[in-house]
Amino acid sequence: MSSKLIGIGVGPGDPELVTVKGVNALRAAEVVVVPVMAAPDGKDGGEPGRAEATVLHYVPEEKVVRVVFALNERTDRGRREAAWDAAGTRVAELLRRHASVAFATIGDPNVYSTFTYLAQTIGELVPGTVVETVPGITAMQDLAARSGAVLTEGTEPLTLVPVTAGAAVLKDALNGPGTVVAYKFGRQAHEVAEALRVTGRLDDAVWGSALGLEGESIRPAADLDGEPLPYLSTLIAPARRDGKRGGKL
Repeated sequence: MSSKLIGIGVGPGDPELVTVKGVNALRAAEVVVVPVMAAPDGKDGGEPGRAEATVLHYVPEEKVVRVVFALNERTDRGRREAAWDAAGTRVAELLRRHASVAFATIGDPNVYSTFTYLAQTIGELVPGTVVETVPGITAMQDLAARSGAVLTEGTEPLTLVPVTAGAAVLKDALNGPGTVVAYKFGRQAHEVAEALRVTGRLDDAVWGSALGLEGESIRPAADLDGEPLPYLSTLIAPARRDGKRGGKL
C-alpha cells in the first residue's frame, strides 16, 4: 500500500489555534516531521522552531523527527539545493518505513509553506505517495483577531505579499484597492514604512510579531522607526473605507 504524507498547518505559534482536525491528524500519524533551521555548518541548529514547539503540546517527543531544511539560506543556491535534497531523502526514508508521516508547518500548508516543495520532492523520490493537507490558521487571521483589523468587507479584494519579493511589489499592491497583507517584512521594515507613507496607507496599518507567544508585539505601523524587526513579522494595511456600514456590499 502507498504511504501517506500529510501537511498539517499548526497556526502561527499559539498552540490553541491548531484545529481539532489538525490535532487528530498529528496524533494519528506514525511520525511527525518538524522543520528546523540549519546551523552555519549545515547541521541541526538545535533550537526548536514554532512548528515543533506547537506540535509538542499534542504528541510525545519520541514521535517527533527533526529534519533540517534550508529555511534561512537565501544567497547560496547550491547549498540550498543540497539541503533540500538531504531533507527530501530523509523524509522519503521515513515514508518507506511508515504508513503515515505528518509534516507540521506554521500557518497553512498551502500558503508560502515549506510543505509544497517537500511534496514535490517526495513525488519524485517515492512515486505513489498519497499527499494530503490539513488547513491551518494563518498569521494574517491571527493578527486581525488580536488587533481588531478587519481584513475584508463587501467586494474588497485582499492582496497577500511576501516582502522578500521586494518593497516595490508591496508598493504596487498598496497603490491598488482593498486590504494588503505583508509577510516576512522584518528585515525591510524601513522600506515597508516608506511604502506605507508614500501610498497614504500608514495611519490605519498595524503590524505584529510572535503572535500568541512570549514577546508578542502588536503595534500601529506608524510606530515603525526603521529598525529591523523579527523576520516573521506580519503587516495589515486595511482597505480605505468610508465608515458606512455595508457600504461595499
